Amino acid sequence: MKTQYDIVCLGHYTKDTIISSSGTRYVNGGGFNYGSHAVAAMGLKVAAITKLAGEDRVVVDELEEIGVDTYVTYTPKSTCVTLEYPSSNPDERVIYVHSTAEPFTPAEVENISAKAIVISPSIRGEVPEEVIDTLKANNPRISLDVQGFIRVQQDGKLVNADWPEKKCILAKVDVLKTDAVEAESLTGQKDIHTAAKMLADMGPKEIVLTHRDGLLVYADGSFFEASFYPKELIGRSGRGDTCVSSYMAARLNASPEEATIWAAAVASLKMEAEGPFRRNINEVKELINLRYKGK
Repeated sequence: MKTQYDIVCLGHYTKDTIISSSGTRYVNGGGFNYGSHAVAAMGLKVAAITKLAGEDRVVVDELEEIGVDTYVTYTPKSTCVTLEYPSSNPDERVIYVHSTAEPFTPAEVENISAKAIVISPSIRGEVPEEVIDTLKANNPRISLDVQGFIRVQQDGKLVNADWPEKKCILAKVDVLKTDAVEAESLTGQKDIHTAAKMLADMGPKEIVLTHRDGLLVYADGSFFEASFYPKELIGRSGRGDTCVSSYMAARLNASPEEATIWAAAVASLKMEAEGPFRRNINEVKELINLRYKGK
């Protein structure tokens, strides 16, 4: 009998070297990791599906310690990247790739059952289309982070490239996660509202778009927006992963507007420290009451 989860987060672990004006840090990353921590803090039943080298098992141990079920495939190498932030704008970054784990296969996800699946790859090829088809066949709601489909390696650096399968894959997606830079790359539009509408026309029912100042959601023909309010900006990496996972979790029982505010508040607190969200969920509620009520 399959275990039924509220949320399942899927993606490669990434061993991150983060370089910014505040120095160099080494962080256990990966969208599945950031997402699982955020959703687990909400008290939901969460599973994480990932691939990594055995030497990086610690990130799996940390998830299991907070009650996340893990489905792990060990590969010869983990995905290892360096992220350089040349300015205070978190949307501006340069990413270098040093190694990658092996792609996921349909067999690794065919027995997964959840109310929602959050697919958070880093690089094109990590999640093949047949894996999405397998997940879609068994699960009612799928979100996908576009970064893992438009980003390709070029001379050791990640760059956004044309995505020939764009319309085919987006037609299978319920919620699309993007940031302002990726949205412009996909649509040619700098205006995030215009870009979000264009992306929704390709198939996704809801668009979750992060930008330097906050979160924009397009759902049911309406826009919903919420600003980020970190007291200080330390943990830029994982902002989008935290946003979309928190949004998907909140949307199980809340409206798009409520889920937008919740996701922005969780991401705000996450950005105050490096690594995944590790705060008490009551702090999210306090921040919402303080900064988002009446806006």
